[in-house]
Amino acid sequence: MSFARVISAAFSGIEGIPVDVEVNTSSGLPAFNVVGLPDTAVQEARERVRAGIRNTGFKFPLHRVTVNLAPADVRKAGPMYDLPIAVAVLVATRQVPDRYADMALIGELSLEGRLRHVSGVLPFVAMCLEQGVRTAVVPAEDVREARTVGGVRVFGIESLAQLAEPPETWVEPDTELPAAATASTLVHDIAMVQGQEHVKRALEVAAAGGHNVMLQGPPGSGKTLLARTLPGLLPPLAAREAIEVSKVYSVAGLLSREQPLLHARPFRSPHHTISHAGLVGGGSFIRPGEVSLGHRGVLFLDEFPEFSAAALEALREPLESGVVTISRARGSVTFPARFLLVAAMNPCPCGYYGDTRRACSCPEPTVSRYQRRISGPLLDRLDLFVDVPRVEIAELTGPPTGEPSAAIRERVAVARARQEARLAGTPHVTNAEMGPVEVRAYCQQSLAPDAQPLLAAATERLGLSARAFHRVLKVARTVADLAGSDRIEAPHVAEAVQYRRRGSE
Repeated sequence: MSFARVISAAFSGIEGIPVDVEVNTSSGLPAFNVVGLPDTAVQEARERVRAGIRNTGFKFPLHRVTVNLAPADVRKAGPMYDLPIAVAVLVATRQVPDRYADMALIGELSLEGRLRHVSGVLPFVAMCLEQGVRTAVVPAEDVREARTVGGVRVFGIESLAQLAEPPETWVEPDTELPAAATASTLVHDIAMVQGQEHVKRALEVAAAGGHNVMLQGPPGSGKTLLARTLPGLLPPLAAREAIEVSKVYSVAGLLSREQPLLHARPFRSPHHTISHAGLVGGGSFIRPGEVSLGHRGVLFLDEFPEFSAAALEALREPLESGVVTISRARGSVTFPARFLLVAAMNPCPCGYYGDTRRACSCPEPTVSRYQRRISGPLLDRLDLFVDVPRVEIAELTGPPTGEPSAAIRERVAVARARQEARLAGTPHVTNAEMGPVEVRAYCQQSLAPDAQPLLAAATERLGLSARAFHRVLKVARTVADLAGSDRIEAPHVAEAVQYRRRGSE
């Protein structure tokens, strides 16, 4: 009878959970059992491990082999346990030296014993750092991703055959990573957009404070192009944010092996036929959805009323809390979802309701039903409502007059720096994330005397709800930050009020 233990991980959302892979061999009829709440892919590891061990020159024990994945109440999913199970079997049968107790391992095996790429390497190494595990072993092709965390020595192996060699001979990463893509490399510069100066200003405010935007206008007015310029107005991801975003993409299996750490803000634009699980996350093996893939970036939902009612209502939780929790019979998983929402819609099904040049072909009841597809509580969570009118021919044929994205991005970065300094010590980063306590401290108590009656009159006239009232204050705070003002003056409130949707509250 012999026993061995190595360290691996399970995932809850984008966070790693330490898992002990224990192997015990005992006398009896040959058997190979895996326990500890494994899914089908983990159960199938038995055949991959057996074949991989034999095909790399080792011997699979002709005894009773029991593998326990502890803790047993955490579900284990995916093929990433192949390598730790194989290593534990080889250590237990004394075919390789017992030097893996303080290492964490992850990797999928082929039948010939070679290591294949697995998802979740970045959060796996982040877990090692948090748990004090200073050495991680991953497939050789995942070494570049693994070393983006820092503080953990990473080894990569290409085959089980290398386990008989000392770790110093395994693949270690090179010292340089490729230059990261930044917002300055984006091709959609806002200077490309002719006219629409008031919309560009609204997008600047949205970028500065992290505010959600609704763009409404006829087809061809430039809503999609304007939305695609928004990532170029945002500053590059900070180091902490880059790790957060990269962990989401790593768990989703979407992280580039050539560029394992993202520095450009994500821009996600799902089609309106997307399923509920595709938008917010889910599936039998729970994966992050578009709201999480847009974390710390932009989520653009074109043809907003055409999304299913269930999908739209599912946006309410992440818009309010910045996270999305997916509950299944086997448990619940929480993913980050702090995105900047840009919703675009036509005023009616044909798109020309209220247009000055083309008559609308939709009956009034059809227009009303179309606009009511978006519920009041969801509209209440949007900060800026902007009309995007038809662009006149003189503006289309004239020379570009607007500022480039780089100039606006500089102002946005300065405004965000003011917010970060103000909100230091809180979990919030931007004005849009502030809770009631911060709104009272940094908005209501900063109102100039002449701004207070203006805000009160607007609240009464527009019938603002408490949530909408707070959102007006947050937008006014952002406008003041862009102006470099510590106080919220009457012009700042006036601009914030004009972004509210009339009659929606």
